[in-house]
Amino acid sequence: MTVGFYSPLPPASTGVAAYSAALLAQLKRHGPVEIAPRHCDTALYHLGNNGLHAPMYRRALERPGVVVLHDAVLHHFLLGQLNERDYTEEFVYNYGEWNRGLARDLWRARAGSASDRRYFQYPMLKRVAERALAVVVHNPAASRAVKAHAPGAAVVEIPHLFAAPELPTEAEAARYRQQLGIAPGAFLFGVFGYLRESKRLFAVLDAFERLQRQKPLAALLVAGRFVSPQLEGAIRPALASPGIIRRPYLGEREFWLAARAVDACINLRYPAAGETSGIAIRLMGIGKTVLLTDSEECGRYPEDGCVRIASGLVERESLLRHMLLLTSTSEVSRHIGERAARHIRSHHGIERIAQEYWKLLSEHTS
Repeated sequence: MTVGFYSPLPPASTGVAAYSAALLAQLKRHGPVEIAPRHCDTALYHLGNNGLHAPMYRRALERPGVVVLHDAVLHHFLLGQLNERDYTEEFVYNYGEWNRGLARDLWRARAGSASDRRYFQYPMLKRVAERALAVVVHNPAASRAVKAHAPGAAVVEIPHLFAAPELPTEAEAARYRQQLGIAPGAFLFGVFGYLRESKRLFAVLDAFERLQRQKPLAALLVAGRFVSPQLEGAIRPALASPGIIRRPYLGEREFWLAARAVDACINLRYPAAGETSGIAIRLMGIGKTVLLTDSEECGRYPEDGCVRIASGLVERESLLRHMLLLTSTSEVSRHIGERAARHIRSHHGIERIAQEYWKLLSEHTS
């Protein structure tokens, strides 16, 4: 059996590329795997919600295989790929002729799609899910979304993988904190990855500003690339506040330096797109406390292995209350991180995950 592997790969600066590179290396231990071959016995297509996945999406429709949905909302992807007529027809294919008017409204309002909940409520998964031989998802929310669009689809939940890195030493992490200007003994929070509206940065910055009034030594690292100039312009003044350190997109080496250096990671997602955050998995896997939006996407994590933040009107108060707890009692964060690491290494280890993929691919050969 030869597996065709279709995915963005490094140097593409996406979480899917990093995930795929790790999985690809591990799958090759089980048998022949080729990157984007013209012909193969079975195909593995990695799909996400950005334009890098356009070739994989088209081929998955033309030559069905096993599809991995890294995002269970493809609405924004399709907005970027289709013209108005084709988008409207695709929406109608998913949700019926009676929603043609809604499709036109959503097309006209697409400039606000990054934060408008309506675009997350209509994932537009039907076509690719119906065509796939099997659909791999990483969490229950994604599974439910696929089944709602394609009741007959074979949906398989495989946890998001964790590949244990070669971590920087404590001394290297301490030097990195010093280079960032972090005061000795300060509690450092970190926000990582693509900075988009759903990462709740306004809420994070508001909670941090209020935290600093009580805990002046607290610091916040915001590292990543903004997805839109509008969001960056709106949030830039707040990033200049005391205690906030701004870094651009981090390469692999600096990412792990920063991950080792922070005391806790804030990784909120709302509205959610059915995705499991690779950043959350990575940080939890090395024993860091991660603050997550309380959602179905995060339902598999143990209650004592993460910090769940309520969404909606109480979000900022929930975030501030938990940030105060973590900065007030140092042992709390350490214990949460230890429990997180045990769970991730037990349930998300790359060897186990690759075995599950290989078994599934073996069941769907041509």
